[in-house]
Amino acid sequence: MIIEIDFNSDEALYLQLRNQIIMGIATSQFHEGDSLPSVRQLADLIGINMHTVNKAYTVLKQEGYVKVDRRRGAVIAIDSDKMRTLEELKKELQVILAKSSCKNISKEEIIELIDEIYEDYGGLK
Repeated sequence: MIIEIDFNSDEALYLQLRNQIIMGIATSQFHEGDSLPSVRQLADLIGINMHTVNKAYTVLKQEGYVKVDRRRGAVIAIDSDKMRTLEELKKELQVILAKSSCKNISKEEIIELIDEIYEDYGGLK
């Protein structure tokens, strides 16, 4: 597992870790049922505080990307509630599209960007 944390970024470390794991799921680096490293192992591997890793895992659990198993620790478990996920995505996209509109970014440019990003995730349909 390759996790890249930018210690100079304004983005919180736990969010960077969360995002890296989500991108790992999307690119099939992680699969349903895979165990993530323990909080201690990942903290040592990356060189960050255990509380930061724990916070990232907690957020991932709340968002439906992992479940916590007593014996296996954090396990990839994609939330199957598609309608809830679509509603959350819609709220996030509303802000992103409003920002784009303010910067005069066209619908075509946004669609082109989405297509480009989807290619990075194996051309999901």
